[in-house]
Amino acid sequence: MQPTTKCLPMDCTYCYLPFRKMNHLMPVTVAEAVAASVNPWAADDPAFEVVWHGGEPLATGRDHLAALMSPLEGAKHSVQTNAALVDDAWCEFLLEREVHVGVSIDGPEDINTHRVTLAGHPGFHVTMRGIERLRRHGIPFSAIAVVSDPAPENAARFYDFFAELGVTTLGVNVEEEEGVNRRAKDSDPVRATEFWAALADAWRANPVIRLREIQRVLNFAGAVLGSHDTAPTPTSAPWDPMPTVAYDGGVVMLSPELAGFTDARFGDFTTGNVLKHGLDVLVAEAEERTSWIPEFWQGVDACRATCPAFAFCGGAHAANRYFEHAGRFDGTRTRYCTTAKIALLDGVTRHVRSHAH
Repeated sequence: MQPTTKCLPMDCTYCYLPFRKMNHLMPVTVAEAVAASVNPWAADDPAFEVVWHGGEPLATGRDHLAALMSPLEGAKHSVQTNAALVDDAWCEFLLEREVHVGVSIDGPEDINTHRVTLAGHPGFHVTMRGIERLRRHGIPFSAIAVVSDPAPENAARFYDFFAELGVTTLGVNVEEEEGVNRRAKDSDPVRATEFWAALADAWRANPVIRLREIQRVLNFAGAVLGSHDTAPTPTSAPWDPMPTVAYDGGVVMLSPELAGFTDARFGDFTTGNVLKHGLDVLVAEAEERTSWIPEFWQGVDACRATCPAFAFCGGAHAANRYFEHAGRFDGTRTRYCTTAKIALLDGVTRHVRSHAH
C-alpha cells in the first residue's frame, strides 16, 4: 500500500517513482475499503502482512499513518523507509504497533552515493542517524540495498557493512531501468556473476544475517533436489498477483513499479480501484480485468521455451519487460534478469562448487 508518493527528504538518482516530489496522500477511505477484504485474509493467516511503501511512508506523518493502519485488523505491518525521518517519537510509534522496519541503504558511504537528498546532499549520514535511533530503541530492521555497479571487489566490504549494522535480512536489488529511471547501465554478466559469487563467499565466512538472494538460490536447489523443507520453485508455486494499492485506491498487479504510469494500449495498468470494487474481487478476477496480463503470460511462455534459467526465476518481471522492451510485455530476457537472476544463480552455483568437499 502506498500511503504517500512523497520521498521526503531523499531524491535517489535511480528512483522509478513518477510522483516522488508530490505529496499525494492516501485517504483513509481507501484503507477502509482495503480492510474489507484484508481483514478476513489476515484472520485466516497469522503471517499476513501489509507493506507500506512506494514513497517514504514516514512522510505521511504519524497521525495519518496510524489512521490508515487502524482499519486493518489482524495484519502485520511493515514499512520500507530511508530512515531519515526516524526520531524517538517514530520509534515509539513503531514499537507500539509492532511494525517491522526495512531500511533502504546501499552500503558504505562511498557506495551509497546514489542516495542523495532533495537538496543534492549525500544521504548516507542522514540515514545512519535514523538507524542509530532504531538501534538505541532496540528495534530490529532489515535492509534493501540497490547495487548500481555489481563489482566483485566490493562484495566482501559491502556484506561486512550490513553484518556490522546488525540487519536481520539483506535484500540486494541490482539497479533497474524502469519507471522514470532511464539511466541504468548495462552490467557485464561475467562481472555480475563474480559479484554474486564473492557475496556468497562473504556470507559463508560470516553467516550472521539472512541474505535474501542467497536464500532464494538455496531454496531452489533444495526444491530441485527433493527437500521438503524449502519453498517451492517459482515455476511450481501458485500465481502470486502481489497487489499494490496506490494512494488513490488503484490496484496494480505483479509489478508495483507500474503504478502511476499510463500507456496508449493499456491505460493506467490498474486492475480496478478499491473504492469501486473489493480487493478480493480484483485479485480473483485480475486476469479478466487487466488488459496487459495476457501479453505478459505470452512473454512468460516465451521465457519458458527459451531460457535455461526459467525454472529458477519464473520469467522476467513485468515492469522490466515493459520498460526495457519499448512498452511490450511479451519480450523475454531483460538486462535485469541477466544480472540479478541468471548471474545470481550462476554465481552462487560457482560458490557452492568451489566449497564442495
